[in-house]
Parts: sequence; structure tokens; C-alpha cells
Amino acid sequence: MLKSARKQEKDPEGRMPLAAHLRELRNRLLKSVLAIMVITVIAMWQYDAIAHFVTGPVIESVGCTKGATGPRDHPCAQVVANGLLAPFTIMLKLSLTTGVVAASPVWLYQLWAFLAPGLHRHEKKYALSFVGAGVPLFLGGAYLAYAVLPTTAAALVGLTPSDWSNLFPADEFFDIVTRMVLVFGVAFELPLLLVLLNFGGVLTGRRIMSWWRFMVLGITVFAALATPTGDPLTMGLLAAPIVVLYFGAVGICLFNDRRRKIGNPDAGLSDDEASELDLTPGEVGEIEPVASGRMLPEQASGEAGERDAGRRDGYDDFT
Repeated sequence: MLKSARKQEKDPEGRMPLAAHLRELRNRLLKSVLAIMVITVIAMWQYDAIAHFVTGPVIESVGCTKGATGPRDHPCAQVVANGLLAPFTIMLKLSLTTGVVAASPVWLYQLWAFLAPGLHRHEKKYALSFVGAGVPLFLGGAYLAYAVLPTTAAALVGLTPSDWSNLFPADEFFDIVTRMVLVFGVAFELPLLLVLLNFGGVLTGRRIMSWWRFMVLGITVFAALATPTGDPLTMGLLAAPIVVLYFGAVGICLFNDRRRKIGNPDAGLSDDEASELDLTPGEVGEIEPVASGRMLPEQASGEAGERDAGRRDGYDDFT
């Protein structure tokens, strides 16, 4: 039986022992995996339709026309399955990829729910915004990778000599599709991660902005490595949206820092930096006399004697 860490008494500051964190991580992972597996099983029933949906644009772009004879105007290719187990393996890969993409709202929410206890109460209100922005970004990156596949395939097949024929092994083709869809779906989450770190007080907008040269270079290198072809057109189509999203995230972070500074002038200070103190002397109001009474027993009984001779109203003369 799974024991949820949420059923225990909650700490007002979101603190939990290590065992509770591990149980929470286990439960969140289990829910994410179950959602992916359920959609994967459903995708197996619709495997033929999904396979045609994935390969349709590529075949339309570079596929050879059936029954065509004579010289071809441009190189073409055919998608083939090599080996006895190839169709079954391809079905598993394609169905699992469909499960990961379609279940993205579930595992993105589970990711946020695992991190939320470490945030302050006023920061948890961004949970729905995180999921609401994360899902479109992930699906947008996946769709962009899918949209550039015909262009990528045409560029690669165009390098084939005129007297050669092309065969696309289906397992290799779906590996490329899976890699591009998942990698670019996750890459589109980078701006959201930066915004999340900024709202959590880990990074400031100025610091993120100072990394822009390295970020643009890293995104370009990433696009070159993730795309099967190295042509500038495909790299630009994949890298440009990520760069735009990065600068959009920087703008949101700077705006959030400004809003936070208005509400708290010391919000931008580090933990070991002292805040400015106003040491200007202020006016002192009217002094009110305070009556003092004898509290000691000997004072109350009049036995103080000469010891009280030098006191006035309960105070020494020098005071």
C-alpha cells in the first residue's frame, strides 16, 4: 500500500522529513507513469492511424509514386520495416511516444505538485499557470519538430544521386521522430523553468539576462545536434522560437523583479547583505511622569531607616 506524505500533518513552511520526500516522489512518479501507460495502451489500438499520421507528411514530401515508370524528376524514398520483430518494436516505440506527449498535462502537474510544498503560500497560486503554460509549450515544441520533418527529409533525400534508390528503415525513421519530438518539446520548457526559478527567488532577471550570449550560442548548438540535417534553414526554424521564448522569459523575470522590489525594497539583497537603515533622529514626545511605589517589605513597613534617607521618590539622588 502506498502511504501518501500529504496525509500526514502538514508543516506550515512546507518542511518534511527525508522519508516523506521520498514517498512523495514515489507517488508522483507512479501517477505519471500510470497516466503514460494508460495512453500508451490506447495508442496501441490506434497504432495504424497514428503511424499514418506520423509518416504521412514525409511520404507526401519524398515518397515514391506507386506504379510510376521512367526517370524521376527528384529523388524519392520508401518506408520499409526490416526484420520480423520490426513492426512490433516500432509499435511499442510509437505508442510510448504518443503516451508521453499526450500525458504531458499529468506529469507536468505532478512535477509542480512535488515542488510546490517548498514554496511559500503566495507562490503556490502559480500552479495552474505553470501547467497551463507548460502543456502548450511542450506540445508546441513537439509539433514544430513534427512540422519540419518533411523539410528535413527532402533535404536529406535530395543528396541522393539520380541513379540510386532510397529506403527508409521504419525503426530508424521513428527513432528520429521520437528524438526530435521529445527533445524539442522539453527544450520549449526552458523559458518556463527560468521563470519558475525567478518566481521562487533563485535567479534574478538581470542574472538571466547576463547569460544571453551563452544561451543563444547554446540553443544554436543544441538545434544543430538535435536535427538530423545540418542545413541552416532547419536549424533556424528550430532555434529561432526557443531564442524568442528565452527573451520573453527574461522580460517576465525583469517585470517580476520590479514588482517584487516595489512591494519589498530589500527583495534584491543577498542573504549576507545588510539592508539600509534610517538612522535619522526623530522627535521625542512629551515626557509623562511615572509614579513609583515602595515594593520591598522593609520599605512598606517603614523599616528602611537611614538607608532610605538618600532616596527621593524611590530613586537615588544622582539619578
